[in-house]
Amino acid sequence: MRSASGVWFVFTAAPLLANVHRCYVKPLRNKTLLWKQIVGNGSEQQLQQELEDVLMDPSVTELVCGPDHLGGVEHGYPTTAVPPRSGPVPPKLEIVLPIQGAKESELNERSYRDEPSDLSPGTPVPDEDSVVFSKLTYLGCASVNAPRSEVEALRMVSILRSQCQMPLDVTLSVPGVSEGTVRLLDPQTSTEIANYPIYKILFCVRGHDSTPESDCFAFTESHYNSEIFRIHVFRCEIQEAVSRILYSFATAFRRSANKVPLAAKAPPLTPDSDVFSFTVSLEIKEDDGKGTFSAVSKDKDRQSFKLRPGMDKKIVIYVQQTSNKELAIERCFGLLLSPGKNVKNSDMHLLDLESMGKSSDGKSYIITGSWNPNTPQFQAVNEETAKDKFMYMTTAVDLVITEVEEPVRFLLETRVRVCSPNDRLFWPFSKRSYTETFYLKLRPMENKERKSNSDTLYEVVSLESETERERRKTTASPGILSSGSHSSMVPSPPEDDEEEDNDEPLLSGSGDVSKECGEKILETWGDLLSKWHLNLAVRPKPLPALVRSGVPEALRGEVWQLLAGCHNNDHLVEEYRTLITKESPQDSAITRDINRTFPAHDYFKDTGGDGQDSLYKICKAYSVYDEEIGYCQGQSFLAAVLLLHMPEEQAFSVLVKIMFEYGLRELFKQNFEDLHCKFFQLERLMQEYIPDLYAHFLNVGLEAHMYASQWFLTLFTAKFPLYMVFHIIDLLLCEGISVIFNVALALLKTSKDDLLQMDFEGALKFFRVPVPKRYRSEENAKKLMELACSMKISQKKLKKYEKEYHTIREQQEQQEAPIERYERENRRLQEANMRLEQENDDLAHELVSSKIALRKDLDNAEEKSDALNKELLITKQKLVESEDEKRRLEEESAQLKEMCRRELDKSESEIKKNSSIIGEYKQICSQLSERLERQQTANKGELEKIRMKVEGCEKCSILFSKEGRLKVLSAPKEGSEEDTDEEKAVLKNQLREMELELAQTKLQLVEAECKIQDLEHHLGLALNEVQAAKKTWFNRTLSSIKTVTGAQGKESV
Repeated sequence: MRSASGVWFVFTAAPLLANVHRCYVKPLRNKTLLWKQIVGNGSEQQLQQELEDVLMDPSVTELVCGPDHLGGVEHGYPTTAVPPRSGPVPPKLEIVLPIQGAKESELNERSYRDEPSDLSPGTPVPDEDSVVFSKLTYLGCASVNAPRSEVEALRMVSILRSQCQMPLDVTLSVPGVSEGTVRLLDPQTSTEIANYPIYKILFCVRGHDSTPESDCFAFTESHYNSEIFRIHVFRCEIQEAVSRILYSFATAFRRSANKVPLAAKAPPLTPDSDVFSFTVSLEIKEDDGKGTFSAVSKDKDRQSFKLRPGMDKKIVIYVQQTSNKELAIERCFGLLLSPGKNVKNSDMHLLDLESMGKSSDGKSYIITGSWNPNTPQFQAVNEETAKDKFMYMTTAVDLVITEVEEPVRFLLETRVRVCSPNDRLFWPFSKRSYTETFYLKLRPMENKERKSNSDTLYEVVSLESETERERRKTTASPGILSSGSHSSMVPSPPEDDEEEDNDEPLLSGSGDVSKECGEKILETWGDLLSKWHLNLAVRPKPLPALVRSGVPEALRGEVWQLLAGCHNNDHLVEEYRTLITKESPQDSAITRDINRTFPAHDYFKDTGGDGQDSLYKICKAYSVYDEEIGYCQGQSFLAAVLLLHMPEEQAFSVLVKIMFEYGLRELFKQNFEDLHCKFFQLERLMQEYIPDLYAHFLNVGLEAHMYASQWFLTLFTAKFPLYMVFHIIDLLLCEGISVIFNVALALLKTSKDDLLQMDFEGALKFFRVPVPKRYRSEENAKKLMELACSMKISQKKLKKYEKEYHTIREQQEQQEAPIERYERENRRLQEANMRLEQENDDLAHELVSSKIALRKDLDNAEEKSDALNKELLITKQKLVESEDEKRRLEEESAQLKEMCRRELDKSESEIKKNSSIIGEYKQICSQLSERLERQQTANKGELEKIRMKVEGCEKCSILFSKEGRLKVLSAPKEGSEEDTDEEKAVLKNQLREMELELAQTKLQLVEAECKIQDLEHHLGLALNEVQAAKKTWFNRTLSSIKTVTGAQGKESV
């Protein structure tokens, strides 16, 4: 957005994140674009909790506006009442003093700084790098819908400047770095009134020049949460200071506190302050044949990457500093790879770098390079490895760190095994990586040792990995090595395995589920799905048997949707997109459970990450969709399982199907009455299938609801490993909720020997800790599910037990004292009455809201009707003008036709005239030709006569040859000289006359040719004019009319 001074400010903020990382500035001609990238690890709920005390405190509004000015409360913050006016409704204003409580100030500080703060509104401002501006007046704040709109911001500035009744003199402190805080100070005592972290400020604007608002400026900030924004308006006593203030804001977003100035004195070092630790992770990706690269898996036993030969690969390196002062990684100038271990630098081969830069959360530096294994130098890691063997591969990354004088190389040695292309059909569900910790020891450089104009502060003393440290310690302690030699022969357990006797329960979301599957199984499922898609209304007959063996992980998303009947769920998808925009009354409970759902899974463990965000939206949407049940504790686990296999919309659709059509929501209704019925059925089944364990539980007083509640309410998803959970959901969607009894009985049957030896507390602990851990092994889980599928529990038997339960309940109710029964019934009716009253209030509120919305829609419709009427009048006027224009064009057309007719007549007369000229020209030409021929014939005849006369004369024949040429004679005799001269004179005269006549004839011939050319030129011009006249549109029209008329005449004849 552009300010009046020609500066553009655009501050973008990630809504759910709480820490500022960096600010980048890009100059563009005379404009400056300020992009603020905000990243961190805070959640929206944490921010909401931090700001809740101040936002909900009515004393904040009463402090400035007083009780008389306090209007309604909307969205949890106070607003001032605006008197009704005719015409457009003015924006909702908040003429409030932005005072924050001590608790919020402290939390705001902690939300973007990892250091404690005891700052409160009554304490002085701590010393920090900031610019302080005095002689400012705070005009108030208001809510805005478009926080980055210059038009709306300037409108609010104008309104607040004109309507502010209680301006407040303040001093403004603008920090010099993006990690700082903008503070409002009391000009008298210099105590803090309010503070706004830089990462929350989205947009700055100043009033246009030559307007009353030219001495004002404002900034918008995200308030309460990402959906509410406020604008704060200030007026400067000195107008020229506005530009300086905006420049200070720009400087705050440009600078980062991470850079240490050259003149800064290095702090005194503690014994470990010169060691910087880094965590470097290696990930290998292969072309999956779909245009993308997928992470390869690792062999769990040997911890080696499993590669396929001939496939293009990518190397991804993640570098993250984990201790000491943060160092700035400037760039990577080399990613190298070599087969083998302990390789020389000369044997390393440089890979092509594809990308480098910080991750989205700003914590890691990521380098990606492409690796073509078909090149000769990588032949060793492109050939299939023996089944029980592996090889080593060395990867190196060279990094330039701003504060370190020389580049730093991290070296990773990993095991790899090249498998057959047919060994792996799918990659595992969660990606694997190799991680190594490095310890970089640096020595501070003296000022004289630094290069000029350089940010380098340290030089490298040593770089050591965790593996090298352990190897060095082992080598230095031979006694320890010998004593531990026996234990080293025992293979170490996998990283994620724990001892069963550990008292800590298994975290939800534990366990890895591989997408590996046999080729025959995939072919079978492929054929079944092809037939199923032909008729989705009927399940294929082989389906139940295949589901009992487990659905392949790669196909679970599709199969689950088909089993649940969600193949045509467009209406639920559209409804979900509407539901996520509504508010949920159980938002706090949902938020609390989200952080505890599948903390062991990578997709859900990050607070504010994509997984938790999607899970929150699904639980919120269902709580709004099912108003009777709403959100119940444990639903998030089931939703998380679905999210791991399909997008949000489809996961919500399957969740709705499970809750409604599979009867899961019935367990939550009527004070969990149906759940207690399920407990009774489970105990009756135990009495039939495991009577000794049932008797033992009776003796120790252990009832089903004490250990099986989560089994039914969460469908085993809360505590058990994912491999077992996914298989249970397979059976549930295929056979119904009764499979919970099969799995529960199988669990009890396999644990019977242990449970029979335990007392009440031991049994409860056994159900909580060892039982889930026992099935981390896929083999144990498979055996359990096989046992569960083999147990036959008929629906008839379950119905029988259900009737028994209801009969017992009726007998208990009848045996109850009337007063107790009536009290219980009264409580139930009171609860129903409260629920109905709440529903009535909700409906009344919805009715009022609907009426207001309808009134608003009616006003909009009336305004639209008025606008349409105006448009209709304008259209009618345009129609009249169009008709006048049409008549004028018709008159012009008639005149044009008349003119064309006259031009046509004129052209026809000219054509006739030209035709007569052409005829005369041809006649003249023929006459001239005849005359020329006659003249030539006459000349020839005269020449012939002269030739005959000459030949008949003796004297002349002597002088002329037969061809008519004059002969050269010898000297004449003296006696006849006079006669000869006379004859010569006569002949010369005759010859001269003949030449003259010949010249005249030639001249006449030339004149005739010139006339012929002139006439030919005129003829060409006339022909061109005739041709052009024939090509006119009117002539063509007449020709077409003549043609049609002639055709019709022929037809009539």
